[in-house]
Amino acid sequence: MTPAIDLSAVSLWRWDPEHQRERHLLRDVDWTVRPGEHWALLGANGAGKTTLMNVAGAVHHPSSGTAEVLGHRLGRVDLRVLRGQIGLVEARTSRSFRQRMTAEQVVLTGATATIALRRDHVGDEDRERARALLERFGCGAKADRPYDACSQGERQRVLLARALMRRPALLLLDEPATGLDLPGREALLAAVSTIAAEEPETATVTVTHHVEELPASTTHALLLRDGVVVAAGPAHETIASGPLSECFGTPVVVDRVGGRWLARAAAAW
Repeated sequence: MTPAIDLSAVSLWRWDPEHQRERHLLRDVDWTVRPGEHWALLGANGAGKTTLMNVAGAVHHPSSGTAEVLGHRLGRVDLRVLRGQIGLVEARTSRSFRQRMTAEQVVLTGATATIALRRDHVGDEDRERARALLERFGCGAKADRPYDACSQGERQRVLLARALMRRPALLLLDEPATGLDLPGREALLAAVSTIAAEEPETATVTVTHHVEELPASTTHALLLRDGVVVAAGPAHETIASGPLSECFGTPVVVDRVGGRWLARAAAAW
């Protein structure tokens, strides 16, 4: 099957005017994400996670190497069209919708990959899927409620439903639990975990600093440090004390409880 993401020796650099030199953001990244896999992308601030997500999300071309997303080579495809085939959830999206839009209307914008609701392009099947997704993620009773009146956790689950409207083959979750309280985070992660069962061909990538924010459905992980891949592979091998200690540059102890991960500093403060 065609990989959702297939990167080979991908590097990306930008000109640094302050130091009058090129600054590497990614170096020789090899990464393949296959349909139905659920990846974590982990690393400290400045590790290159956002840059790598921008390549995977068809926002930026690499400076060198080859990048294929959903079978399309970046540089040989209209990125605007390709981005319409990728689901995306990020915290800042919640501020983009018009005031007084209902939760259902926000989800329906996902049918056309727009911020505004294009009523003439939305049919009965779209409305049925929007309602079904809201029910699946525990927001069915909020469908007619103004989106702005929903809690932050509810808004994130509404955005998850929106991202799945077009049944994307690739779903990118960029720090989706940022700013959520404990109940909101747990409700969001429970919703994300349903994707493996309900959308079995969809590949997901979740970016976070904290392993506690990863759903139990995570199958693989890629660890970045200073734009270089420290480890990549099955979750039980990569979300572990050794690789994470190297990734974050400090001794880390990782435990797994109930299918979820917990990390702490190796030495007590």
